[in-house]
Amino acid sequence: MIGYTPPVWLLFALLIPLASARDLYSYVSPNGTVTLTDSPDHAGFERWWSDPEPGRYLPNGVPMPRLDRIENLDTFDAWFLESATEEGVPAELLKAVAVAESRMNPAAVSPAGAKGLMQMIPSTGAAMGVRDLFDPHQSIRGGAAYLAKQVGRFGTYPLALAAYNAGPGAVQKHGGIPPYEETRTYVARVMGLYEHFRDNRRVAR
Repeated sequence: MIGYTPPVWLLFALLIPLASARDLYSYVSPNGTVTLTDSPDHAGFERWWSDPEPGRYLPNGVPMPRLDRIENLDTFDAWFLESATEEGVPAELLKAVAVAESRMNPAAVSPAGAKGLMQMIPSTGAAMGVRDLFDPHQSIRGGAAYLAKQVGRFGTYPLALAAYNAGPGAVQKHGGIPPYEETRTYVARVMGLYEHFRDNRRVAR
């Protein structure tokens, strides 16, 4: 069972005040492509994470995102469960990654070239056996395999998530969660969502 070592708890506690520091925006183009960014360049982008539910917070103090606005929130539960069983990571953690990465949209594309539900770059997807990054089933399986690999390497969920976001080299270099605002915010958000799903909205079984 994965647990938190005291240094990770200490680092993670420092993340929480930063968890709403960066706004995330999404835009659906006329052809259906979804773009995710923290630097929108036109008025068509919708701000979503930093427009939280008033007075509601995730278990770790991060503002509660408007999950009710996510159309596919429960659509892929069977595949999260399947991959959780295959890779030994909680289905709720995989679902939390998908929400934070793509707002649960299989057509999402980031400016950095990450694609699909789990926002994998082509080289990482290929290494995990993903042929089509926009296929949600393949994306979940590939993302789960990659996350499980990082859990095995670093030993805790927060560190594995940091590696998922910033790369394992950055975690290794800094001996923990890298001092990047984006990564610290990301880890806090995903861990908060994971705890919320685990305790209040389990993946359908």
